[in-house]
Amino acid sequence: MKKLLLISSLAFAGFAQAQFSSGTVNLTAAAMTVKLDTNATTATITLIGDSNSMMGIGFGSSGMASGSDGFIYNSSTNRDFTFGGFNTPSADPVQDWTQTSNTVSGSTRTVVATRSLTGGAGDFAIPNAAGTINIFYARTGGGTGIAYHGGSRGYASLTMGATLSTKDLLAESKKVTLYPNPAKETVNFKNADQIKSIEIFESTGRKVKTVTLEGETLDVSDLKSGSYYFEITLKDGSLTYEKLIKQ
Repeated sequence: MKKLLLISSLAFAGFAQAQFSSGTVNLTAAAMTVKLDTNATTATITLIGDSNSMMGIGFGSSGMASGSDGFIYNSSTNRDFTFGGFNTPSADPVQDWTQTSNTVSGSTRTVVATRSLTGGAGDFAIPNAAGTINIFYARTGGGTGIAYHGGSRGYASLTMGATLSTKDLLAESKKVTLYPNPAKETVNFKNADQIKSIEIFESTGRKVKTVTLEGETLDVSDLKSGSYYFEITLKDGSLTYEKLIKQ
């Protein structure tokens, strides 16, 4: 049982470190795009549109109703705003969004800003998880001051999916994995040259056997049908875990 708890805790730790992204989403009514990226602590927004425009993103599905939270690129230094219905949005007393870059290429502006997932008082809490985040958006052309948006506004959904960082991608390329899964007779190991030994456990936590891998293939024909956990000791002394369904 202790072994299974260890495996579960390791899986949870991996999930907690996951990163998520909406990818680039076209906001057609305002001729803009937005991308939202999150990790365990931080949200990053990337807003691209006309270089001579105010561009705003609000969170939630209630539009610019009083109290709605939003990010607005404009001529002031403020980026964190609260909407006020038919009134001009007001800058939050504490600016939780930090603009990290603002570049112009031709007539296109790219703005990148970060903040903590929770933000501050009255801010929309952005989850670091897969799912859908509803937003509303608006753009005012002809200047970067905050002004009425006219018809350049709309609603959209950001579908957040898991991503891998460059570091994670490198680690993934070196990861030891087994296949096929489920398996009947044999399993193969990717990056088998990194494996020192393998301990095989039943789903109850009872150890079945310890094996030393020769080559890239392991005979599992002697295992009964069911679920097994492989505790794999690597040559650098670290441990990794794989689950096998034996047919």
